[in-house]
Amino acid sequence: MSEAEEEPAGADVPSAEAEPGAARRGPTWVILAVVAAALLVCCCSAVIGLAVSWSAGLFGGR
Repeated sequence: MSEAEEEPAGADVPSAEAEPGAARRGPTWVILAVVAAALLVCCCSAVIGLAVSWSAGLFGGR
């Protein structure tokens, strides 16, 4: 056997005991963060639109 085959695996080599879904956790959190940010932007823009409409008197009954 050569010296490279005798050396133990370093930290850059994933172990066999690693969770199979560990690599998918990052993108899942990124997708959830993007969805949460989109909902926040939509809700804030709706509130701002309602406030502008109310201040312009569009909700006043005639």
